[in-house]
Amino acid sequence: MSDTPDNAPKHCPGTASEQAGKAASCQGCPNQKLCASGAGKNPDPAIGEIGEKLSSVKHKILVLSGKGGVGKSTFSAQLARALASDGTKEVALLDVDICGPSIPRIMGLDGEQESSVHQSGNGWSPVYVEDNLAIMSIGFLLSSPDDAVIWRGPKKNGMIKQFLRDVDWGELDYLIVDTPPGTSDEHLSIVQYLSSTHVDGAVIITTPQEVSLQDVRKEIRFCQKVKLPIIGVVENMSSFVCPKCKNTSQIFPPTSGGAEKMCADLNLPLLGKLPLDPRIAQSCDEGRPFLREVPDSPAAEVYHTIVQSIRTYCSNRQTEPSTT
Repeated sequence: MSDTPDNAPKHCPGTASEQAGKAASCQGCPNQKLCASGAGKNPDPAIGEIGEKLSSVKHKILVLSGKGGVGKSTFSAQLARALASDGTKEVALLDVDICGPSIPRIMGLDGEQESSVHQSGNGWSPVYVEDNLAIMSIGFLLSSPDDAVIWRGPKKNGMIKQFLRDVDWGELDYLIVDTPPGTSDEHLSIVQYLSSTHVDGAVIITTPQEVSLQDVRKEIRFCQKVKLPIIGVVENMSSFVCPKCKNTSQIFPPTSGGAEKMCADLNLPLLGKLPLDPRIAQSCDEGRPFLREVPDSPAAEVYHTIVQSIRTYCSNRQTEPSTT
């Protein structure tokens, strides 16, 4: 898997590529001679440092989606809150959606800019929304929630490296990583930097329509190529349950069979089908815990089933011999 220096040009082939230092895009790059010598193919020392830093984290779960807007960050936040509802567990949520950090708003921390993250001898201190639920996002490092992050791949990768290596998470039972949509630099970086740790796997979020499933299949291929286990697929916005009459309507019809057929075809677990509920969007906008405020809603019931499946999966993985 390739890596790119922080000061690399836009189309850098990566230090591990056979074209390193030789490609047309390498002309004028300050790293050209080093890359051409082959020295850049040595493993990034940060991989070992991150492995040591995260050795006290029992379970690491990535939340992925092929397309934006399918509810990936919402799911990440609800998963983290649900896991932290067990007061005996220490949980953290890391937002690596560098250009679109929405976790601070969803978790009710939207006003926590700059001064909230403190530097100590052990690294950056995350922001705690509960005594046992820590959050880290680039949103905390911006002077305003409206500030745009206009970075090329290498700088985003460097930020992800810092989050994994320099944040003082302490001992954790679960680390949830909310990623940007697609299969881009950030995804390659997070998988590479976590390669020396035991990653439990990925939860992939989709909606029922084919335009979303098409991109999810790409996400599944990505996981298979980088040997990232897939915990399962969640179909979000699966249907709409009227809060008054309780009738169910399909807002996004599954014209090609939805996530259920896709999972059956690809032999993947379908963790659950989450219905649309306007109260979820409202609670995210207001930074309130949906599962705690509306515990008996159809969506909350499905969430609890999904979370229990993930707990069981992680528990079973913990009993298996480590392959890393």
